[in-house]
Amino acid sequence: MVRGRPKKLRAIGIEPITRRFSPRGRRGRPGYITLKYEEFEALRLSDYMGLDQAESAKKMAISQQTFSRILTNARRSLSKALIKGDIIRIEGGDFRLAK
Repeated sequence: MVRGRPKKLRAIGIEPITRRFSPRGRRGRPGYITLKYEEFEALRLSDYMGLDQAESAKKMAISQQTFSRILTNARRSLSKALIKGDIIRIEGGDFRLAK
């Protein structure tokens, strides 16, 4: 039985073109991190498009505090993958495509 408040679906504008990034030149089998669709969207809106957090949160139909938490998690995951040379997979999460 699931307890607590159900998660509100995050609105994402586009699906990623590529869902997997793999480092070159690393011997052996690298580990991987998973970036959720809403984390990808937060990075796209904030870092790629240059929107502030209030605008980005509005586009995703979530609070600014929730947006900030998602963005922080996304940046932490990407940093970890880049430093360790892990594969980045984009999948999962609580989202819906915006109309």
